[in-house]
Amino acid sequence: MTQRVLVVEDDKTIGDVVCRYLRHAGYQVSHVGDGAAALAAVAHQAPHLVVLDLMLPTLSGLQVCRELRSRPDGIPIVMLTALGDEADRVLGLELGADDYLTKPFSPRELVLRVRSVLRRSGGDAVAADRPDPLPELLVDGDLEVRTGPRVALLRGAELALTLREFDLLVHLMRHPSRAFGRAELLEQVWGWTFGDHSTVTVHVRRLREKIETDPAAPRRIVTVWGVGYRYERSHA
Repeated sequence: MTQRVLVVEDDKTIGDVVCRYLRHAGYQVSHVGDGAAALAAVAHQAPHLVVLDLMLPTLSGLQVCRELRSRPDGIPIVMLTALGDEADRVLGLELGADDYLTKPFSPRELVLRVRSVLRRSGGDAVAADRPDPLPELLVDGDLEVRTGPRVALLRGAELALTLREFDLLVHLMRHPSRAFGRAELLEQVWGWTFGDHSTVTVHVRRLREKIETDPAAPRRIVTVWGVGYRYERSHA
C-alpha cells in the first residue's frame, strides 16, 4: 500500500520541491498551504504522516500540531522550522512532534526523515511486512514495554507515547545504570550525528511526565550532571 503524506507549507516553491521529492520516493502526496486546510485534509484523507511547517496562515503549525496530538490515531509529524525558531521548535517537540528539520534543509534528508519516522510507526509497508526479529519484553516493576507491538504499559494502562518517546524509553531500559550523553542519545535513538541537543531534553521531560510518579523528582530516568541521563531500575 502506498503511504500518504500531507505536506503543509505556505511557501509554494518549498512545497512543490518537497512534494516532488516525496513523490519520487514513492509516496502519495498532497499539499495544502494553511493550518485550517491542514486539519480538513487530515480528516478527509487520513494521511500516514504530516510534514508540517510552523509558520502558517489561519492556524499556526503549533496549533495544528496540538490538534493532531489530541486525536487518537497518533499521526506522525515531521516539523519544518526556521533557523531562529528554537523556542517554537522546542514547543513543537513538547506538543509531540516526532522529528524536525530546520530551514534551509535538504529535500533528500527530509525524505530520509519521513521514511525513518514511518518505519518506526509501522507505516512503512516494507518494514511492516518484516517483523522485528528479536521482539523484547522489558519489565521494570509496574512498567512493561513490548517492542514487537510497540506497546508500553504502566500499572496495566497503555501509555500514549510518541514514536521517539517509545524508542528513547526502550533504549534506556535496554541499558540500565549506564549514563548517556545527549549527543549519544541523539545519534543512537534519532540516528542524527548532529542536531539540537534540546531535542533530547524535551523528550526526556515528556517521558518523565508519563512514567514517573513525581516528574520533578524522577526515580527512573535520572539526570547525571555534566553528562546526560541514566535509567535506574525500580526493583519493585
